Amino acid sequence: MEKASPCVPAEIHVHTVADEGGNLGILSIRTTEGILDIALDCHAADAIVSAISSIRPKLDASEK
Repeated sequence: MEKASPCVPAEIHVHTVADEGGNLGILSIRTTEGILDIALDCHAADAIVSAISSIRPKLDASEK
């Protein structure tokens, strides 16, 4: 299976919605390919924060 190339974020918006199941965070990312909307519960948000925390040192090191 061929992997798609990454989409470059150009704009990021964050908001929340609530329904009978509780609250969800909505992360809307405008990319070079269009808009990507991601609905997050607490577990998904924690996983994304953890992933970004592991990537961040590598990004910081590449800027030096």
